[in-house]
Amino acid sequence: MNILIAEALHPILQQKLESSGFICEYNPNIQQSDFKLIANDFQGIVLRSRLKVTEDFLRTNPQLKFIARLGAGMETIDVSTAERMGITCLNSPEGNRDAVGEHAVGLLLTLFHNIRKADAEIREGHWSRNTNRGYELHGKTIGIVGYGNMGKAFAQRLSGFGVSVLAYDKYKTNFSDCFVTETQLIDIQELADVLSLHVPLTDETEYMIDANFISKFKKPFYLINTARGKVVKTKDLADALKSGKILGAGLDVIEYEESHFDKLGFSELPEAFSYLQKSDNVILTPHIAGRTYESEVKLAEILAEKILAKFQ
Repeated sequence: MNILIAEALHPILQQKLESSGFICEYNPNIQQSDFKLIANDFQGIVLRSRLKVTEDFLRTNPQLKFIARLGAGMETIDVSTAERMGITCLNSPEGNRDAVGEHAVGLLLTLFHNIRKADAEIREGHWSRNTNRGYELHGKTIGIVGYGNMGKAFAQRLSGFGVSVLAYDKYKTNFSDCFVTETQLIDIQELADVLSLHVPLTDETEYMIDANFISKFKKPFYLINTARGKVVKTKDLADALKSGKILGAGLDVIEYEESHFDKLGFSELPEAFSYLQKSDNVILTPHIAGRTYESEVKLAEILAEKILAKFQ
């Protein structure tokens, strides 16, 4: 089977496939305009998030046996059309779930203990203890929306903090365990001190966190988003921060990211994002929750194993 590796990834994937007899072509610089035609020579495609697999692309390449996405999100692939055509779609969320879980905890601790603000003040020569007094996680209620690989990894890492962890997933049931209690969304909105998002970007979840959703929370709360930027409407988040309904936000993903996540997609800074940049109670990181040296290897290794298990 001929496989096109169309984006940059760890070489262990190619090594594993070739050692099992697959023929791989590594072309990480291929442009979207050429992608559709070049793909004709291959039965499998491996990519990340830079290239889009549309219905038109799939109709032009009916010879494909599989499309493999390094990572979790599948929003750049028309999965429903692919599956109707008998094309298998694979991903490897198991590879970076540990990284995402750790990063989400890091964002939360940074917010609760004023770490970013205190560090910046000391670098400016200010030593202020009282104004940087923090809060303890112990005794708080953490609400998780989306209990897949990432949500579960986050819950596992919270287990030593003495918190109550509630989780809601529209598409899963009977998942309560020693780390989390399965519940309904209304219960999270009633009880949570922290809301952490671990959902894919779909028509259902796009701008799910808006003014109406936020207003249903009984208590002011902290928001953590390591999922996808467009799950949260930035203007409504900024308004909730201003009003105190949201006490702080840890955002690894931003509404205004380009679809390939490599840069912010605006020429003029939106007012709502400018507010986030200037806020002491907002922590921003550039979509790196899942990007560790370890996860880069695991993502590729797991995806290779899934391809081999299906097509070897």
